[in-house]
Parts: sequence; C-alpha cells; structure tokens
Amino acid sequence: MDYLIRNMKKKDIPQVQHVARTSWNATYEGIIPRDIQENFLNAAYSDKNMKSRLKHSIVFVAEVDGRIVGFANYSPITSEGTTELGAIYLHPEFQGRGIGTGFLQHGINHFSNVEEIHLNVEKNNEIGMNFYNAKGFEVVSEFEDNFGGHILHTVRMVLKVNKIMSKS
Repeated sequence: MDYLIRNMKKKDIPQVQHVARTSWNATYEGIIPRDIQENFLNAAYSDKNMKSRLKHSIVFVAEVDGRIVGFANYSPITSEGTTELGAIYLHPEFQGRGIGTGFLQHGINHFSNVEEIHLNVEKNNEIGMNFYNAKGFEVVSEFEDNFGGHILHTVRMVLKVNKIMSKS
C-alpha cells in the first residue's frame, strides 16, 4: 500500500481531528470511559489546540489516496538530543500496514541529531505497547495518572536511536 508522510498543514486539521477521534474510540474502548475520552478529545484536538500544535511542535500526517489516515506529533528536539513522541494515531483500518513504522523513521530522519525518543503509553493499550516493544522502545518507569477522574496505568518508554540505526 502506498502512503505519503508529510508535514501537517492548517487545512488538514479537520481530517486529523477525525483520525484522533476514530482511533481513540477504537483504542481505548473498555479502557477509558467514553465520556472521559470525549472530554479529552474535545479539549486536546480543538481547533485552537491544533493550531498551537502546528506552531509549537512537529506534526506529520500520512496520506493514502489524498485522505489523511494517521498523524504523529513530536516535540522540538532538546539540546540533549531528545524528543517527546506525543502521539502516533492511525485510523483503525490502516493499522498494521507499516505507517506507524514510517512515522518513527520519518521523525528520526527529521531530527538528524536525535538520540532518544521518549513517550508515554497506556499499559492496557495492547496495540501501542506491542508496537513500541517491537520497535525497540524500553520501559523506564510506570505510574498512575489521574486522567479526567479516571486512573490510567501509564508506561514511560524510551528509544535509544543509535541502537536502532546501527541495526538497520
């Protein structure tokens, strides 16, 4: 399957919001109550917050036949060579097709001097946990997080990029 990863543009916001909602609802069904998901999505993916993300972070989108099917959100790289991967979300029907791996590789290529990619993932998000484990991310800590009144079991993971790059 052919897909294109590119920088997100302001005009992509509605499609990214749709992917966020669809993938969140599919991923967190039975993990996070739907009303808490909706409150989070309405706030985090509001037009205002999406414009702020575009201005203050790096957002890539994946396109298939002109349709946005996923996005990845990275923080700017620090002077120590680290970036925070805030999100990789794919429309459920496009998961398992290499796009998530493409987003990771695109981020590594974008930040030529990146040494570590950090992220948080919900422990019960099996798709996410399996993906990050398969890509070489290592668990550095676990903690509970009060997420809108619901307790999440969060896993902090890190990828040491030079280890990955030397393997490929």
